[in-house]
Amino acid sequence: MNVSRGFLVMGCLYLIAGISIGMYMGASTDHTLVPAHAHINLLGFTLMSVFGLVYRVVPAMAESGLATAHFWLHQVGTLLLVTMLVLLLTGRIAETAMFPVAPIAEVLVMLGVLSFAANLLRNGR
Repeated sequence: MNVSRGFLVMGCLYLIAGISIGMYMGASTDHTLVPAHAHINLLGFTLMSVFGLVYRVVPAMAESGLATAHFWLHQVGTLLLVTMLVLLLTGRIAETAMFPVAPIAEVLVMLGVLSFAANLLRNGR
């Protein structure tokens, strides 16, 4: 698996989603989804693009099993988290219904970041 490409492609998809939500909010003047828009752009586009570029610049990191773990942890965690956030903000679920999925998603994202940090310390030379 090419982790760098995976992160860059997924970052691009999240950017398209984030811009689409931003365009919807601007056109409708309904800014209910601002928190989801921010999470999609930051966790989705920004972080994934940064991770993809780091893995491209430091190939030793991309070859590590930690990179694959990082990729999947971040993908699953981010998708679950932003989905739950959109459902909450649009009134489709109550805040109490976010448990335990949203906290698990947050832990997955954190474990992915910890994998990235361990990989950086181990292979980022």
